[in-house]
Amino acid sequence: MQRRFAILASLALTAVVAAQAQTTKLTLGHGAAPGNPRHEAAVKFADAVKVKTGGRYEIQVAHSSQLGDDAAMITALRSGTLDMSANSQGAIANVVPEYAALGLPFLFKDIESAWRLLDGPVGEDLAKRTAGKGMVVLGYWDNGIRHITNGKRPIKAPTDLKGLKIRTPPDTMTMDIMQAMGADAQQIKFSELYVALQQGVVDGQENPLANIASAKLYEVQKYLSLTGHKYEATPFVMSKRSWDRLGAADQKIFQEAASEATQLQRRMSREADEKLVAEIKGKGVQIETVERKPFIDATRSVYDKWAAGASGDFVKRVVQQGQ
Repeated sequence: MQRRFAILASLALTAVVAAQAQTTKLTLGHGAAPGNPRHEAAVKFADAVKVKTGGRYEIQVAHSSQLGDDAAMITALRSGTLDMSANSQGAIANVVPEYAALGLPFLFKDIESAWRLLDGPVGEDLAKRTAGKGMVVLGYWDNGIRHITNGKRPIKAPTDLKGLKIRTPPDTMTMDIMQAMGADAQQIKFSELYVALQQGVVDGQENPLANIASAKLYEVQKYLSLTGHKYEATPFVMSKRSWDRLGAADQKIFQEAASEATQLQRRMSREADEKLVAEIKGKGVQIETVERKPFIDATRSVYDKWAAGASGDFVKRVVQQGQ
């Protein structure tokens, strides 16, 4: 009897080891904090892939820039040392410049207009350009409409930004917008932003409400101006090296899981914008609803600059289809 139990135990152990050997572990990195729609969608994607593949793939989600900033993760994706990332529009634009056009000031009348653009021919074009740089687009997630906070004074007009040091991500388009409105734009990593604001290295910053809330920037900022000055996407991308190691059936599964995660992320992002104004106000932040026309007028030069640049034809196409 003991011998029989020993054989059964050995067989069970062998089955466990075999199952573990068949599990392929992949890593998905991003820069957002838990609670942010980006992180919640990443977890949704990981769970969906595990279920749909019967546990053959296990995706570990590394949040809050644990694997480096967005630029570092883009480099890792292209080299194949990172499998996936829900990354920033600005960072990926440094490799695929056409992404910058999505951030033209006041381009979209609402967030749904941006999604329609990305889900159509423009998004397909961007995906092809991205594949040529070693990354496969699994979906276009949302990073919201961006607004300005600061610790010095209310921002009601572009002239109120003059002399203020405003943090931007490493994104030329965002810097151009801030400078056109009179701010002193300074690049700082998002992971270092809270401390930079707390210590007065910069006076303010610009981000979507979801990022302002999840990173608790309201703790170190007194004023929020709902400028809505630009839109940003969050390209959800996979290293082409990792993608090519998947079989055709698994590629389809990954695409299905990504589609589900994309819909969740967009819905959460939109819902967050609808409720976060009140929540941030409840934290003691003074909120200003601005007249947009003076801001639009102040940033017209940004269109001229980018339309005359190397990606000018693409910029003009995005402007035509985005408005």
